[in-house]
Amino acid sequence: MQKTLSALTLCASIAISVTLCSTGVATAQQQCAERADILEVLSSRYGETPISLGVAASGQLVEVLSSDQGASWTIIVTSPEGVSCLVASGDGWRTLAPTIHGIGT
Repeated sequence: MQKTLSALTLCASIAISVTLCSTGVATAQQQCAERADILEVLSSRYGETPISLGVAASGQLVEVLSSDQGASWTIIVTSPEGVSCLVASGDGWRTLAPTIHGIGT
């Protein structure tokens, strides 16, 4: 299933996106809202829930959400004030086994 978000700003990488969002540079058609509202929409429309997260050097929370079996996924970035912006979305998310220095466990 190809998930389409009509007004989604796609960035070259999460790092670039986090930097752009943290500097306040305006990007065309960026979708942002309160984190709770975004999580509700992604859950009710696509069955997505958070599967991983991390805190960027800027203090922003970066989260990957995925539906059951990875049919669809979304990456959001949330400011310390609680405003989340959609960064990327797609289908076919796969979780890889942890590796040590490129060697599978």
